[in-house]
Amino acid sequence: MNAEKNTPSMFSKSNFTWMLIGILVIALGMFLMAGGKSADPNVFNANEVYSKVRITVAPILILLGLGIEVFALFKK
Repeated sequence: MNAEKNTPSMFSKSNFTWMLIGILVIALGMFLMAGGKSADPNVFNANEVYSKVRITVAPILILLGLGIEVFALFKK
């Protein structure tokens, strides 16, 4: 049991910080991609569904967050 306490961790504090930043960026992208509530569900509003934020910005943020996660894993 005592030997387990002395084994070095694979990740340092900076790795965990970068992982947290990556998770937050991914969460922001998911939040931006999430749909909003329409005033009338029987009316289709193409401007809400196909907005630049949902179609372009949100996926870029998610991919950026995944890139940050990969960086955090390989950072020495």
